[in-house]
This record gives sequence, structure tokens and C-alpha cells, in this order.
Amino acid sequence: MPDVSIFHRPKLAGQLADQILHTSPTSASPSGVFLAAPRRTGKSTFVREDLRPALEAKKAIVIYVDLWADRNVDPSELLAAAVRAEMGEHANAVAKIAKGFGISGGKVGGIDFSLDRIGIGKDVTLAQALGALSDEIKQPIVIVIDEAQHALTTQAGMDSLFAMKAARDELNSSAHFGLRLVCTGSNRDKLAMLRNSRDQAFYGAPLVPFPHLGEDYIDWFCKHVGLPAALDPAAVFELFKKAGWRPELLGAAADALRFDFGIAAGDVPSRFAEAVDEQIEGATSETLRVVRALTPLQTAVLLVLAQSGDNYRPFEAATVEKYRESLTAAGEPAESAAKVDVPSVQAALQALQEKSLIWRASRGVYALEDASLREVLLDTGSGADPAAPAQM
Repeated sequence: MPDVSIFHRPKLAGQLADQILHTSPTSASPSGVFLAAPRRTGKSTFVREDLRPALEAKKAIVIYVDLWADRNVDPSELLAAAVRAEMGEHANAVAKIAKGFGISGGKVGGIDFSLDRIGIGKDVTLAQALGALSDEIKQPIVIVIDEAQHALTTQAGMDSLFAMKAARDELNSSAHFGLRLVCTGSNRDKLAMLRNSRDQAFYGAPLVPFPHLGEDYIDWFCKHVGLPAALDPAAVFELFKKAGWRPELLGAAADALRFDFGIAAGDVPSRFAEAVDEQIEGATSETLRVVRALTPLQTAVLLVLAQSGDNYRPFEAATVEKYRESLTAAGEPAESAAKVDVPSVQAALQALQEKSLIWRASRGVYALEDASLREVLLDTGSGADPAAPAQM
């Protein structure tokens, strides 16, 4: 029986699975499919609980890896570990590799071969390992990489993406049984870096906005919420939109009411609406608390980055002048603004990374860590154009 503690989306999962596995000479899907959705809107849960089972129901082997599972581990190693784990389930594929390369090591399934020799810069490439796996299972393989943009943060991570491209090209030939890549990410701009440029591994792959949860989810939520009185789905749906389509905010609001043992049934709808507003305000306040603890220059750099988006060039003269204008607009002394230079900007960017406010690709491209931060900054007036009259 399905788990009633999780809202399932079988129709969407089936549609996506069909498209992912679809083979057509006019389709770019074999290049990989990219699904973008804001963080905490249910994307990862859907991938694990719905999409993976739907792909497996269509006789595909699914290898899932979350590149945010351990941010202290290089993304390339997380990806290689996921491939090794699947290989460990197929002794004949391991035997084929061991025989072909004459490698000995730890015992795996009675075979003299150590799986830790598979990976970037190892004895056995990811393409070779996946090729052997494809020949053994005679089924399509789907590799799902959650938070795939994190691979761009290290050179080894970027190399692993090209290794996946090599494996994809090989396994989609007539000699094997197919490989599909599904990359998900919480920031559309960062995810697009994987497929917008000709020098990226998945140039031209489809980038699909992941559908947010809708009214059917709200109907399910209201049915299972378990409060002393029923909630009106139409009213809750409006609250859900206000909460940025984030189910965890509705859940947290419901929890607040569950532990209010003196609440009257007639007060439940209004108190639930208040609790959702409190959750939204709390999430925004925590973000702003971190922002307001920044140094003036760190704040200026963050605001200019938020305003510039894809056009952000951190060290150009024009950008440095924007930092100075932002400092002046915030009331900083003219001599402080005049001291802004490339080394001080580098230090500010490093500090913002350490505070998890910005993200840096290995090639020096910067973006906001969470795309919702820009909206928070602009909504509160903190992100006003530094060239405009001061609003502070």
C-alpha cells in the first residue's frame, strides 16, 4: 500500500519517466534531462518516492546520488560511490571488469577486484564500469543526480560530468542498452550552467521547470492534517502560494496548532493562517538576520550580485564602482568606499561563501546560494539599486 505520510504524484512521475526513456532521432532527451525547482518545494521527495519507482517499473536500473548529501566530500567521489554501490549488486559485471583489466584487490562477490578502483583518475573509468553493467543487466540505466549544479564547484566534479557524457555516448550506441541522465537543481541559473555553453558536458539538454505542488496536494494536506477542525482547501491553497509553494511551512504551521491543546475548533482556520504567516516571517527574518550581520562591504557585494544576476562580473571596474555606490548609499564614509579594491572584494566573496549566502563554480562564476534570497532582499528594500537614491 502507498505510504499515506507522503503525497505521491504518480501521473507526473509516469509522464516524466516516459519522456526520459523515450528514444527519438529528433529528441535531445538522450543528452540528459534537467529539472529545476526552488529548494524545499518537494522536488527531492518526488524524485525518490515517485520518479525512481516509475522508472524502475519501466525496467530501468536507477542510480541515485545527492551531491548535497555530504558537502565535505567532492561531488565526483559521491557520484563514483553511487556507481560502485550499484556495481556491487552485480557480480558478473564486476567479474567482467576484473578479467578485462587484470586488477586484483579486495574481494567483492568472491571476485578479486576492489570497487574503489572505479572512478575519476582510477584504473576503471565510470564509462567502462557502466558499460560492463549495461552488458550484464541488459536494461537501460538512469542516473539521477540531485543538486547537480554542485558538480561545478570542483574540477573533479566537472570531470565527472564529462565522464558521464562519455558513458552516455557509449551506452546509447547500439552495442549497449541505453543510459539516461536526470539532473535536478534548486537554482535554475546554476543548473543552466551545465547545459548552456558548448564547453559543458550536456550542452543543449532540455531544462524543464519542475511543476510545483498544486491543489491536489492541498486537498491531500487538508484531509490528513489532523487538526481539531477542518481547513478550507481553497483558503489553504492561497496560503500555500503565499508561502512560495513550500510544503514544510504548512507542516510547521500545523504542528504549532497541534501543540496548542487549548485551541477552540472554531479558531483553527484563522490560527492556521496566522501560523503560516509566522512561518513565512520567521524564514525571512532568519535570512535577514544573517544578512544584517555582514560587514558593509560584504553587504554591498551581496546586493550587487543579487541585482546583476547572470551579468555579474565581480572584479570589473564598473562593478567595483557599484560596490562603492552601494556603500555610499548605505551611509558609509566616502573614504571607506574609496578603499574598495579587488583584494577586498575577493575577501568579501570568500566570507559570503563561508556563510552559505553565495555559491562559486570552479571557473569563478558566482551566484546566490538560494535564489529566494534575491526576492527577500528586494522585498525588504535591502536590494535597492545602488545607483538610485538611497532608500535606507
